[in-house]
Amino acid sequence: MNSEMTCDLCGRVLSEDGAHYFDDRCMCSDCFEERTNVCTHCHDVIWTDDDEGEDDFPLCHHCRDYYYTTCEDCGRLISLDDARYLDDDSDYPYCESCYERHEKRFIHDYGFKPEPIFYGNSDRYFGVELEIDKGGEDDDNARILASIANQCTEHIYIKHDGSIDEGMELVSHPMSIEYHINSMTWSDIMEKAIAMGYRSHKTNTCGLHVHVNRTAFGDSEELQEDRISRILFFVERFWQELLKFSRRTESQVKRWAARYGVKNTPKEVLDHAKNNYVGRYTCVNLTNYYTIEFRIFRGTLKYSTFVATLQLVNEICNVAVFMSDEELTNISWPEFVASIDSEKSPELITYLKERRLFVNEPVTCEEDM
Repeated sequence: MNSEMTCDLCGRVLSEDGAHYFDDRCMCSDCFEERTNVCTHCHDVIWTDDDEGEDDFPLCHHCRDYYYTTCEDCGRLISLDDARYLDDDSDYPYCESCYERHEKRFIHDYGFKPEPIFYGNSDRYFGVELEIDKGGEDDDNARILASIANQCTEHIYIKHDGSIDEGMELVSHPMSIEYHINSMTWSDIMEKAIAMGYRSHKTNTCGLHVHVNRTAFGDSEELQEDRISRILFFVERFWQELLKFSRRTESQVKRWAARYGVKNTPKEVLDHAKNNYVGRYTCVNLTNYYTIEFRIFRGTLKYSTFVATLQLVNEICNVAVFMSDEELTNISWPEFVASIDSEKSPELITYLKERRLFVNEPVTCEEDM
């Protein structure tokens, strides 16, 4: 005579034929059906609580980790064999439908980074990231703005940016400052963006980021770091003036472009920056291999402000390249602005006066956008 059996989960009395065994547990048919599942991939029995798949597509932990992922856009579970990628270096998988939608989109993913095209004849190149908001992340608008810039060749591309509510990021290929000012249609792009309802300065989300190639500071890594340390020292030494120039608030700067802190020498600032990693959200971002990035500036759709910003970055680079540590330590802000060539940088001189950063010569200014 068989001994009486009970379900380990609900206590129900079982016959031998009605018992199911899994993971050292004896279960009735109802508990077994309710509390276990079968992995769709390997067909092993798993506990329902350990199911890492989706409705009607259960997966064990091993199969989920080794054979499946989720679509970056819709979150749908997809096999690694079926995952699609927008380019060979992308880490973002997509299901077939989201991949096709992205292929048709003009606005690229945030991680999109094409091979750079260099414009202008210079050792120093500036790559611009201009964030615009309030007009929508709209493919048609993006095509129109890009067409103004890319009439003969690709000067800019446009990306999604998660920090922007209803807008996008305009990214330029690296260009000399002369090319940005004399050959690029930035003024027309900004005028059209404003007409479409976009704003940059008049938002709480937008920045104007300027990348400069590291090779502009020397052929060797040692020389580059020496000169980049002067940039960090300059930014810390004249923090209040640059904050006023940037049109950022203190809270915006702390969030998107935090300072490193005042030190006694350029080398000390650089050592502090390298030894206290705080990511890319710093006033001068050093995390990129080929460039340094000035992140302190608020976004703008006012062309003269845009040009003045590029000219200031260029002047700071000049300080780093042509001044010694001792000269930089002793220079005052009035001496720095007095050294700027007004004929080469008239927009910068005017902007400094507008922001009350040029001694004794304040002027009125038009509203920033």
